[in-house]
Amino acid sequence: MDQCAPANREARIFGIVTRLLSKPVVTTLKAEQPLYDVGLSSLDMVNLMLAVEAEFDVEIPQEHMAPENFRSVAAIERLISVLTP
Repeated sequence: MDQCAPANREARIFGIVTRLLSKPVVTTLKAEQPLYDVGLSSLDMVNLMLAVEAEFDVEIPQEHMAPENFRSVAAIERLISVLTP
């Protein structure tokens, strides 16, 4: 289980999102900005979930695999904070 600080978790999530983007983000990505707005597709969202599980060494339970938990970097960070001590 990952025990990093929230700011570090957020930075790691930003890194994952940046790697998944097929084109560079023209504007600065904000933590609460919907990820669909910066070009992540439905397939990218699946890859995002898998990348988050690998990065934080967690298995996301079925009940947490909801679009609202992956709509933004901040939403993912909140999910990870629930899943890790």
